Amino acid sequence: MNLQAASRTRAGDRAAIPGLAQFAAGIQGQVIQAQDTAYETARRVWNGMIDRYPALIVRCAGPADVRRAVDFARRRDLLVAIRGGGHNVAGNGTCDDGMVLDLGPMKTIELDPVRRTVRAEPGLTWGEIDRATQAAGLALPGGIQSTTGIAGFTLGGGFGYLSRLHGLTCDHLLAAEVITADGVALTASASDNPDLFWGLRGGGGNFGIVTAFTYHLVPLGPVLGGMLIHSATRAGEVLRFYREFAAAAPPALASVLIFTTAPVAPHIPVHLHGRPVLLVTLCYAGPPDEGERVIQPLRAFGPPDADLVSIRPYTEVQTLLDAANPAGLLNYWKAEYIQGYGDEAIETILHYTAQAPSPNSKLLLNQLGGAISHVPPDATAYAHRAAPFIANINAMWAAPAASESAIAWARDFWTALQPFSAGGVYVNFLSNEGEDRVRAAYEPGTYARLATLKQKYDPTNFFRLNQNIKPTG
Repeated sequence: MNLQAASRTRAGDRAAIPGLAQFAAGIQGQVIQAQDTAYETARRVWNGMIDRYPALIVRCAGPADVRRAVDFARRRDLLVAIRGGGHNVAGNGTCDDGMVLDLGPMKTIELDPVRRTVRAEPGLTWGEIDRATQAAGLALPGGIQSTTGIAGFTLGGGFGYLSRLHGLTCDHLLAAEVITADGVALTASASDNPDLFWGLRGGGGNFGIVTAFTYHLVPLGPVLGGMLIHSATRAGEVLRFYREFAAAAPPALASVLIFTTAPVAPHIPVHLHGRPVLLVTLCYAGPPDEGERVIQPLRAFGPPDADLVSIRPYTEVQTLLDAANPAGLLNYWKAEYIQGYGDEAIETILHYTAQAPSPNSKLLLNQLGGAISHVPPDATAYAHRAAPFIANINAMWAAPAASESAIAWARDFWTALQPFSAGGVYVNFLSNEGEDRVRAAYEPGTYARLATLKQKYDPTNFFRLNQNIKPTG
């Protein structure tokens, strides 16, 4: 916490920013300052470890507010944080003493079911866009949790339950409406500013503020999805079975293995509440009867302590992990693409997951491949397309006094996984880990190209509260 900013905030005596009243009068949305009753709620983000006190929060009603806010901040040399869904683990959606440009109120959805496209504003979460598209029997390949925002997710690449069959979220991006650092509104697409369009698909929020995304959608009805729950005492044998199963799994099947403590949630049997478990979370995006045949070996193995897989709406599958990731807990993540699950890797995973520092701490193992790997690595800024799996270590705890041990667990776990690395990290899973780890999110040639793009569109590094790529100049 910035204690000086905190004391000023609580005293309500922050010095006025020149021209603020005139600026606020021209905003269609809402300008919130420290003395306002809405400030305490508005400054909070999903990760409870991030405790910052911005000078003002601008809740934008539309692109005109965004342009006005960018111009105001640039003329006064204010630090600017861009917030979409607010789910960023590194806390880049807020700052001390600067301006938070909150896109949360921007939630317009324009669906064209005939062309299978949707224009979506950046304040939307996956739950909101899923409900709108599924009403037309369509879907945008997204994440694995309904509360995550679409904006930062897309700009980092974006993978989830539909990605092995249909590709990354950024692979479905057709166009983006962008406000640049100098306040110019432009469109990025395959035909308009194609260099920027390339960089927006994986390069994060380095190049401007996207005020609307236009995506291509895919047909999707009910899916075969849910989770198989195994006691953690049997996790080793399950993982050894799974590695053979995953090697032959068709692209229509997505699987996420989660080592955690079973949450208290309606879909979790009561006798498992609070127990260490391995969740085999599944979503089959093809014909459900075909999916039943595909996953039958997984359902039979063990058998699991609970089988919660059924034919259900995709929107329901997207909410299954929400209870395990509540807002407000303290979070520190480490992640790495990994090659697979040899015996040594499995033993390492079992050792560290057994030492998880809190009930909400977890390890997520996502299977990638399929359609993700079919796109050339230089086609978008997201470049690690050949990686077969990714490990995401989530230290997640409640008491600030436990921070040191929780962070140490995540770091030690990540270090122990390095012998099994496939190289690199997913930019959306990065905490504040420094420039070398940002570089690791990209191939060397990709990073150099992104730095050149940054020099063109943001030479002063105005947009620097992100996983930052510095301009070449």
